[in-house]
Amino acid sequence: MRLDRLTLYLLIIYAALTAYSVATLVVPIPRIPASTIVLTLLAFTVMLLHAGQRLGWGRAGWLIALCFGISLLFECVGVATGLVYGPYHYTDSLGLKFLGLVPLLIPLAWFMMMYPSLVIAQGLTAWRPSKRSRILPILGVSALGGLIMTAWDLVMDPLMVKLGHWVWDGAASTRPYFGVPLQNYWGWWLTTFVIFAIFLSLAPRVGRGQRADPPRPGFNRLALFGYLVTGLGSIGIAFLSGLEGPALVGLFAMAPWAWMAWQKL
Repeated sequence: MRLDRLTLYLLIIYAALTAYSVATLVVPIPRIPASTIVLTLLAFTVMLLHAGQRLGWGRAGWLIALCFGISLLFECVGVATGLVYGPYHYTDSLGLKFLGLVPLLIPLAWFMMMYPSLVIAQGLTAWRPSKRSRILPILGVSALGGLIMTAWDLVMDPLMVKLGHWVWDGAASTRPYFGVPLQNYWGWWLTTFVIFAIFLSLAPRVGRGQRADPPRPGFNRLALFGYLVTGLGSIGIAFLSGLEGPALVGLFAMAPWAWMAWQKL
């Protein structure tokens, strides 16, 4: 089976399971066991396959390594000190933790939404790779990608707290956005910006000689579709869980990027 078809089929399965998870909140049907873990691993696999075909496997490997290492570092510092995102800690619901601080699933979740955010940002800026690193385009794509990524967290973070996956510490007055500190969103943007800036600076030097073009026209839209499935799934679950405010904010924050990217990609 061709990899592009496998990517499409897995994306369809991911969309179906996401819709099923939303439906369990309104229809008396069995819930998916450990649904957050299952959906995250499936979405990660889809984006990994897409990245390998679009960037070449060498560059995709560098992006995953940077995403895993830097996001895990920032998260560990955040949990241990309260810096970067604000004071918080993870519960045990997301599985094994690195150094007892951050679940190993979390860096995979970063890549799951970070990669499509990069595809969207590159599409909106008409990014074209070159043999020489150009600082201003790199900073522009990285900054825009950080905004696109953070738009999803406007609904995701309050939802994950509601579902009991992590807890924000400190007084309620320090958490004005539906129980989440505003510092968290600066931290999300910064984490994404750093990873993208390093990757785009390194990309011309790694994975040379590999195909870096999509296997067929419209292939980049699969990444956008993954961004939409994840976002709409979070919005739907949040709305049905009593988090109407974050659901609406997330919808209006993500929709413009998705709409513009659909035209460009």
